[in-house]
Amino acid sequence: MQFPLIDCSSDRGVITINKVELTVPSQKVKNGMSIELTCIVDVSKSASFQMQHTFLFYKDDSLLHNTTSEQNRTRYKISPARFADSGIYKCIVEANRKTKSSNDLEVRVEGTYPFNHCRLLHYKKQSRLQGEVVTLRCEIPEEKPPFIFLFIKISSNQQSQEKRKQELKANFASVEFPVEERDRILRFQCIAQVNSVVGSETSEPSSMTIVTVVEPFSHPKLTSKSPWNITEGDRIDIVCTTILARPYEIEILIQKDRRILNSTQGQNSVTYSATATVEHNGNYTCKVELGRVSKTTSMNIVVAELFAKPILTPSLTDLDENKSLSLWCHINGSPKANFSIVKRPPENGILLKTSSNFTIQAQVNDTGSYVCRAEIKGIIKESNPVQITVYGESIRRCKGETLLLRCQSMFGTPPINYTLFRGNRLIDTITVYNNTYAEFRDRQTKLNSLREYRCEASNRHSYANKSSYKMNITVIAPVRNISFGSLPHGEVEDGGDINFLCVVSEGSLPINFTIFKQNEQTPLFYESIMETRVLWQKKSLTKQDAGKYFCEASNRAMVTERSNLLTVKVILASWQKGFIALFVLVVIAIAAFGFWWCWRKKEKGNNEYLLFSGC
Repeated sequence: MQFPLIDCSSDRGVITINKVELTVPSQKVKNGMSIELTCIVDVSKSASFQMQHTFLFYKDDSLLHNTTSEQNRTRYKISPARFADSGIYKCIVEANRKTKSSNDLEVRVEGTYPFNHCRLLHYKKQSRLQGEVVTLRCEIPEEKPPFIFLFIKISSNQQSQEKRKQELKANFASVEFPVEERDRILRFQCIAQVNSVVGSETSEPSSMTIVTVVEPFSHPKLTSKSPWNITEGDRIDIVCTTILARPYEIEILIQKDRRILNSTQGQNSVTYSATATVEHNGNYTCKVELGRVSKTTSMNIVVAELFAKPILTPSLTDLDENKSLSLWCHINGSPKANFSIVKRPPENGILLKTSSNFTIQAQVNDTGSYVCRAEIKGIIKESNPVQITVYGESIRRCKGETLLLRCQSMFGTPPINYTLFRGNRLIDTITVYNNTYAEFRDRQTKLNSLREYRCEASNRHSYANKSSYKMNITVIAPVRNISFGSLPHGEVEDGGDINFLCVVSEGSLPINFTIFKQNEQTPLFYESIMETRVLWQKKSLTKQDAGKYFCEASNRAMVTERSNLLTVKVILASWQKGFIALFVLVVIAIAAFGFWWCWRKKEKGNNEYLLFSGC
């Protein structure tokens, strides 16, 4: 703070400042009027002489004005007074190197200056496109900061959106409101709040600014040219269209489950076409976009299944090398289809045969995953994969038997040294002079044990370089003591269910269970499982299901056990019996009533009636 210099030459006596007083005509002033501050100093002097007084006016401890005078009073006027001029005022007087301050004086300016300055900037027309923004500027030209500006957006449905902005240095503020899809006619207003140390005042709302919203394009329409009842193999044509207000560069697309099926730019329609499959079931969405504006519509497509997924049934899933492997492919309901059987890998598979069945003498390299494909009217469906494992030679043995293992080198000049290992344990070493193979024997003592054998071969040319062949040897126990039963046993009501249970007492897993009806070639049930029993339920039996049933079980020991025959009778259901009994009772009751009626008429001698009725 800087003070004016005081002329010390005027100091010709002693003074004391008794009092400094600050006054105003009124401590409450209407906005737009004036504040007139008067500062009066009372000084005592030792002699009569002229003296300079320095008057300093403060508002909220900030210097507003200073002046020097020989008079004992001075005035400071603020005109026009605004709400921001409200505050705590005081006056400080300096004279002859002495200083004294007045008491604090609170002055309040009531009301705000009338204003109507909420307006659009850079806005030549009273309309906006959806997705654009409206820029608003609200100002109070005559007021002083700080301010809090409140901007209000009112939509056609009377829903409002507000934005607040604080301004500490300027008397205006600007904000942006996006124009959204649902907007049609928008109204904007602004209100300002002026703050001071003695309180705050809120202005009257500005006049409304109206903006008309223009749709760049209509809500999209999604239609299907497909038949009303779509079945696999039918043509699906889904079309999405919109109407453009002008030739905008819109983007229009069709999607399903977040996957974009087709799209275009700059056009008002897009089409997605495909041959229907059950995978086309679901909800389709059309979306039109332009900048920040997007509109969507949806529709649901239901595709009826043309035929069920094919089923691939193997004769065995685990078998020895050089044994017969058969694969059958069929569809529930037995529709006519073009079948093909494929082996994997690779991913797309190797076509083995264009037929519903396939039979080979299995080799180790036939191990793999097999599927069957069925085609009807251009629709191709694939079965679940079936894993087939073909084991090398000498794996089918029972407990306590000796394994005969052959190790053979495809190339090499005798003599050849063959060494057999079980795991890391050396079993035997054989040198052959006339053959390219050696035979080893290893006695198995543990049922179902899994053993890994490794054979190494070398001759005088290979020295330390050895080739090896690994094979897994599984000791297999054949299935024994098969039994077959049902619940309920013997008789089943028409329309009822029956549970068949097939059990073996022993046998190496997995076990293949098959259930047949006597004199029918096609099995009713087949499953290869890692258990010694299987339960299968046949539902809704009819008279045609009556007959004899049996079960077969087998495993990789290539021994098939067949169960006893089980006779199943289908009898009338309880409700059917009750209906027949009720019918018989009704017939008897009618006949009895007829006889009784005739007898009554005869008693009365009604001969005419007797002739007519035949009683």
